Amino acid sequence: MMRCLVLATLSVWALLVTPAMAGDGEWRAVSIKAPGPVQAVLGVGSAVFIEIDAAGTETARYHKLYLEAGQPVLEALPKYLVAPSGLRQDMLPDGVVSRYGRGIVEAWLIGPTKRYRHGVIGDAIEATGLRVIDQNGVFRSFELPADSVFEDRLARLVDLDGDGADEILVVRSYLDRGAAVAVVGLRGDRLEIVAESAPIGQPNRWLNPAGVGDFDGDGRTEFAVVRTPHIGGVLAIYELSDEGLRLESEAKGFSNHAMGSRVLGLSAVLDADGDGIPDLALPAADRRSLRIVSFEGGRLREIASVGHRARIDTAILARDLDRNGMTELVYGLDDDTLVVVQR
Repeated sequence: MMRCLVLATLSVWALLVTPAMAGDGEWRAVSIKAPGPVQAVLGVGSAVFIEIDAAGTETARYHKLYLEAGQPVLEALPKYLVAPSGLRQDMLPDGVVSRYGRGIVEAWLIGPTKRYRHGVIGDAIEATGLRVIDQNGVFRSFELPADSVFEDRLARLVDLDGDGADEILVVRSYLDRGAAVAVVGLRGDRLEIVAESAPIGQPNRWLNPAGVGDFDGDGRTEFAVVRTPHIGGVLAIYELSDEGLRLESEAKGFSNHAMGSRVLGLSAVLDADGDGIPDLALPAADRRSLRIVSFEGGRLREIASVGHRARIDTAILARDLDRNGMTELVYGLDDDTLVVVQR
């Protein structure tokens, strides 16, 4: 009987802070060439799996990636399958269902439309609304007016105000003003937008969320986005306050998306320097290097940078691959090289 591997939807969204990359020493990257075109880098619990385009080859579709004596190893898994993710009939064709929230148990984007023909994440089909299941099993919906769409693939569940119940973080794009980041909350028995950033200012300009954590160490949760990740991206840190979204910090020179790709998770959240404050790992603007940065105290500090000849184009995962208490960063390049960054 074939074994079935169920992939967590959160592999596309960096929410959890992983243990620190502890100890002294320089950062280094080790790599291994995949046996075929890399389709995805996938996280399942503490493990990392690589999906290969195996059409016309003898290789398995899925491989497990692990470290042996500090070097990456790919183990072919010819009998493994990926289970269907339980798609909803009313969701986007390429959408992702976010699950296991608090207060809101599930959330997904609905209402496919072509009224905003940007196509930044693979096609010109975007969402007009979102739907959730609350903790009582009740379905609730929210619809945008005709001036905007949700230009996204998933409705991210995260507690931004510290009340123990999750809000929804999603990208809203205006037809004439471009993208903004919106926070949708369940207020009583209704879903409503409780806060929103200013839109970028012109159509066909987009942003991509990068992660959630207390990035400045002030005890409150922030979230990060990269504005215009394809044309000189700006990494921006926002905090939800009683007055709305407050811009805490921003810095130029970043990206977390490849134009036209459905992969949104080119970033990871981890405590990279062992100070107990979450840090961010994401590509530089040209995606030819990985930057690991801290925003402790509200100021950008680069912890490390790792350069590559090819571009980063898969999800970036933070995992302890060899279970030695130190976290590695795993991702793929567009020449089908798989990279492990470690200390």
